[in-house]
Amino acid sequence: MQTSLKDTTKLYNGVEMPWIGLGVFKVNDGEEVVQSVKAALSNGYKSIDTAAIYGNEEGVGQAIKDSNIPREELFITTKLWNSDQGYESTLNAFETSIQKLGLDYLDLYLIHWPGKDKYKETWKAFEKLYKDGRVRAIGVSNFQIHHLEDLMSSSEIKPMVNQVEYHPHLTQSELLSFCKKEGIQLEAWSPLKQGQLLKDPTLEEIARKYNKSVAQVILRWDLQNGVVTIPKSIKEHRIIENANIFDFYLEDEDMERISGLNIDSRAGSHPDTMSIGF
Repeated sequence: MQTSLKDTTKLYNGVEMPWIGLGVFKVNDGEEVVQSVKAALSNGYKSIDTAAIYGNEEGVGQAIKDSNIPREELFITTKLWNSDQGYESTLNAFETSIQKLGLDYLDLYLIHWPGKDKYKETWKAFEKLYKDGRVRAIGVSNFQIHHLEDLMSSSEIKPMVNQVEYHPHLTQSELLSFCKKEGIQLEAWSPLKQGQLLKDPTLEEIARKYNKSVAQVILRWDLQNGVVTIPKSIKEHRIIENANIFDFYLEDEDMERISGLNIDSRAGSHPDTMSIGF
């Protein structure tokens, strides 16, 4: 059982990844993202998740620098955007991201979306970055089972992480089972469905039972399902609240009730239709 923000899951290559981190999707570069990341780091977070397309890698890097926390204590993730897929373009995009972040290496680098026909070529560049020691772990985002099977059919190194939209309205049970079987760590983006779940009556009832917020109940459900989670907030009190999930445990019946809310409903794009155009 996870008991603190310091707790980690061990990826199949031995790298330790925190169970909970801060996501910075749609957080403006500059002061907003700097203060959000600083608030997380000052309250015990070790994991920060950004992406090239977010346009805030420089601000994330500034906050990391300002924190004075030793680099080896942090776990920093960024993602390759769709238009940069391909072997050479991936290597170039990586250099751009690492320079913006002001880092010598990444802890985790992800292919942001599968697309149609370039992810295998892109993955070869990821494997090179991993072998060269530029990245401690490599993975994918928004890959479904068929994408993973196709990628692994020709890859030398299989993904260590698959970051997907995951919440009580989109439990993706088959994908979770597949990833567990393959030793791929599932990670949740938009764990609160961009706030859409916070007024759900069932979740409100369960939250009252444990004297917790709906957000805390959902994030605890993630962890008990073995899923890493990266809730986003720019408010320090929410950042603190989101991490205050290590002092209670959801009973099996409540875990099942939450999972029973699944309606296969997404807040974001579907990976198979998002692939059109690149």
